[in-house]
Parts: sequence; C-alpha cells; structure tokens
Amino acid sequence: MAKRRKRNSFIVLASTLLLTGCGNSELEISQNDILEVARDDANATKKECSNVSIQEEKKYYTVSFDTTTGSYEYKIGKDGIIQERNYKRSNSEEVSTTDPVVEKKEETKNDTKKEEKKESTSFDENQQAAIDAALANAGLAQGDVTDIGCTLDEATQQYTVTFTFQDIKNICMVDAATFTVLSSIQG
Repeated sequence: MAKRRKRNSFIVLASTLLLTGCGNSELEISQNDILEVARDDANATKKECSNVSIQEEKKYYTVSFDTTTGSYEYKIGKDGIIQERNYKRSNSEEVSTTDPVVEKKEETKNDTKKEEKKESTSFDENQQAAIDAALANAGLAQGDVTDIGCTLDEATQQYTVTFTFQDIKNICMVDAATFTVLSSIQG
C-alpha cells in the first residue's frame, strides 16, 4: 500500500511539473530565428544578404539587411510575428540585374489589367482566397485598399496579388496550394 501511494505521489508531481512547463506562454525566439523570418519574407538567401543588423528592443527586434534589389527593414515581435516591414529599391549601378525584374512586374501589371477588364474586379474563389491571405498578412481589409489585382503564374503555382494602400503599391506572392504569403514588397 505504501508503494502505491509513493507511485501515485510521483505521478502527480511529474504531471504538475509537465503542465507547468507546457504553460510557459513567454516563449521567445532567438535572433537567428528572427533573421530567418525576415529573410524568408524577403525571399532572400543568406548569401544574398549583406549589412545585416539585428537590434533587440523590449518587445521586438529590428532587423535590417541589403540585397542586390534593395534594402529591407523589419520590426518583428519576440513571438516571431512581423509587425512592420519596409523595402527600399536599390539605386545602385546593378541596373541590369534589376531590369528583368521590372519587366516581369510590368507584364504582371498588364496581365492584371486585362484580367480586371474581363472580370470587372470580380475574382474566382481561389483568387479571392489569395487576396484575403495577402490582405490579412498586411493587416488590412479589402475595403482599405484600391486597385486590387490577382493573377496566377501557372509555372510556379503562385498568385501575384497587387493592391494600393495609402498611395503605396503592394505586391504579394501567395502559394496557390496553401494560400500562404511567400513574400510581400511595398513600393
């Protein structure tokens, strides 16, 4: 009988410790994880990033880095959620690397305009899901933005969602299968 009581006491103690450990809601992410969140959002590899800076504040990290296409600055909460993002295009001499990207974006804009004319700003169910994901990622509602466009790139199976918020053009890439925002660029 004494063995059984000891065993039950041990089980109660172990369960209490386990539950106490699981209830820790103040989980914080490391600086390396925060940098990975920012690079993933910018769709940039470690090799593509230079001048990397991570500054820890009380409730968030400020992460900044440069790529060949521009400069990124993020404010990321210690829970790993992006609170703010800023992107500035590069004005460097490497215009040749930037030109094809600009041409592709212009093609996307033309495709979006053609599609808007066909559908008169009505979108199919999948396009609307992609738009909803992009707007939720930006913390906006559809009524907050103008010039909404959405096109599917069949080759990559990604939607390009474009919209304007406070005179700033936003371009978001959204995975067509999961409706996860892969990248978001302002400017």
